[in-house]
Amino acid sequence: MKPAEIRELSDAQLVEKLKEMRAELFNLRFQMATSQLDNTARVNTVKKDIARVLTEQRAREIAAEKSAVAE
Repeated sequence: MKPAEIRELSDAQLVEKLKEMRAELFNLRFQMATSQLDNTARVNTVKKDIARVLTEQRAREIAAEKSAVAE
């Protein structure tokens, strides 16, 4: 998922996307442990996407705090 796509999502959509990605990561780790995972690079991709979503959430929190302090 590209950062531009993440920025377009609403806060609620970000939370939902984060839940989905964490569930996918859990499933990928489970598949890796049972030697059923074909594409092991997918684990790193999902982890990076989770980090991107968390970064965007934090950036929005900081922006909200700055606007609250400015007012």
